[in-house]
Amino acid sequence: MTPNPLLGVLFHWLGGLASASFYVPYRGVKRWNWEIFWLTGGIFSWVIAPWFFASVQTNDLMGVMAQVPGSVVGWCMVFGFLWGFGGLTYGLTMRYLGLSLGMAVVLGLCTVFGTLIPPIVQGTFMREIAGTLSGQIVLLGLAVTVLGIIVVAMAGARKDAALSPEQKAAVVAEFDFRKGIAVAIFSGIMSSCFAFGLAAGQPVNDLSRAAGTGPLWVGLPTLCIVMFGGLVTNALWCAWLIAKNKSAGQWLGAADAQGQRPALLPNFLLCALAGTAWYFQFFFYTMGESQMGRFGFSSWTLHMASIIIFGTCWGFAFREWKDAAPAVRRMVWSGVGLLILATIIIGYGNRLAA
Repeated sequence: MTPNPLLGVLFHWLGGLASASFYVPYRGVKRWNWEIFWLTGGIFSWVIAPWFFASVQTNDLMGVMAQVPGSVVGWCMVFGFLWGFGGLTYGLTMRYLGLSLGMAVVLGLCTVFGTLIPPIVQGTFMREIAGTLSGQIVLLGLAVTVLGIIVVAMAGARKDAALSPEQKAAVVAEFDFRKGIAVAIFSGIMSSCFAFGLAAGQPVNDLSRAAGTGPLWVGLPTLCIVMFGGLVTNALWCAWLIAKNKSAGQWLGAADAQGQRPALLPNFLLCALAGTAWYFQFFFYTMGESQMGRFGFSSWTLHMASIIIFGTCWGFAFREWKDAAPAVRRMVWSGVGLLILATIIIGYGNRLAA
C-alpha cells in the first residue's frame, strides 16, 4: 500500500478531534471525585480499548506479543510510564486553565519535543529531513505550528488577564493561572514521551506486519504496551487520592457530604465514552502515521495542531471566550488559521517525499 499523506492528515484530524473532545463527557459526571472518574475512564483508555481494537484489527496479536524482545517492551513501558505523568497532569491542566489555554500551553511544548527528538536520536534529522527540500517544507510546517500555538496561548492569556476572579470561576470553576501554567509545562514535556514510546515500538510494528496485519493497523499492538505504562502511573496516583479522600465508596453509590448519591449508570457510561475517545486519538494517530511515509515524525506535529484547533472550538462552545474582547477573539482564530495552514504545509512536504 503506497503511503497517502493527505489521507494521513485526515486521520490525524480525526485523532485530534477525539483528543480535544475526550474531556467533554467528564463534565457530565456528577458526585464523583476527580480520581474516581479519571481512573474509571482510564481503564477504558489504557486497557479495554487498546486490547479490544488490536485483537479485532490485527493478526495473531498474542503471537506477536510473545515475540517482542524484552528490551523493547521495557522501553515502551518506561516511556508510557513517563507519558502517564503527562496524561495525569493534562487533566489537572484542564481543571485549572480550561480547554483553550490549557491545551495551547501543554501541546505547544509537547509538539516540539515529540516531533524533533525522535529523528535527532535516530540520526536521520540532518540527512533525511534538514538536508532535503521536502524535509525543509515539513520543518517550515512545524515552525508555523509553533507560531500558531504561541498566538493561541497569547490570546488565552489576554482573555484571562481581562477577566475578574468571579468571571474566571464562572467559566473554569477551579481557575488558577500560576498553578495551571506550572502543571501545563510539566504535562507538555512528559506528554511528548508518548512519541518516544511509539518510536521504541517500531520492532512491534514490524512483527505485526510480518504476521499479515495491514499497514493501517500495525501500530495498534504497540499502543497496548505503551498505554499500559501510562496505566501504572495514573493508577498509582489515583489510588493514593482514593485512600486519602476515602472516595472508593463512590463507585458503589456512596452519598456525598450533602447526603446525595451519584447516578451510577450515567457516570459509568460517560466515563466509558470519555476513556474510549481518549484512546481513539492514538488509534487514528497510528493510522495517520502509517500514511506519512519516511517523514512519519511529522505526525506528532499534525496531531498536536489538530488537537488545539478542535480544543479551541470546544472552548468557544463552552463559552470560555464569551467575555473576551473582539480583538482577542480575532487573535485566537488567527492562531487556529495558522495551525490549519501548518497542516497543509506538512501534508504537502510529505506528499513531495512520497
